[in-house]
Amino acid sequence: MVTGHDAAGRSVIASDGPAPQFHDRAIFAEVWNTEGSPTSITAAIDGEPNQRSLQLGPPPKGSIIRVVEMPAGHCSAMHRTRTVDYGIVLEGEVYLVMEGSETLLHPGDIVIQRGTNHAWDNRSAAPARMVFILLAADFSPELTATVPEMALVP
Repeated sequence: MVTGHDAAGRSVIASDGPAPQFHDRAIFAEVWNTEGSPTSITAAIDGEPNQRSLQLGPPPKGSIIRVVEMPAGHCSAMHRTRTVDYGIVLEGEVYLVMEGSETLLHPGDIVIQRGTNHAWDNRSAAPARMVFILLAADFSPELTATVPEMALVP
């Protein structure tokens, strides 16, 4: 659901329905994104901003919110983005796999992902569902010197 404003400036429900963008890496629904921060709030919504080709990360200074359902046995590839991500486990269990460690997450657990190389691994017999809010970020010059550029996904 997306809220907006009518011509008189009153609050209205502008859109109510399923996310228009789904991807089958897992069940992957991009709910919304913004082009920058602060983002401009207009009276009308001129099309859904998520009706675009798949991008793992948000645009510069932008954000994305998406829901990912990982089937039983699903494991993502290791990846790193120039983002700060808020990952919230809604249902099931999933391992956050890092280069040197891993941890099992349960419903209600929250991960703050700060541009680290990682993977998601559902080793259970049931699906796992998470919501992710990705905020564009930049690496400090000191960290950039230690992060292989080829490992970064824009």
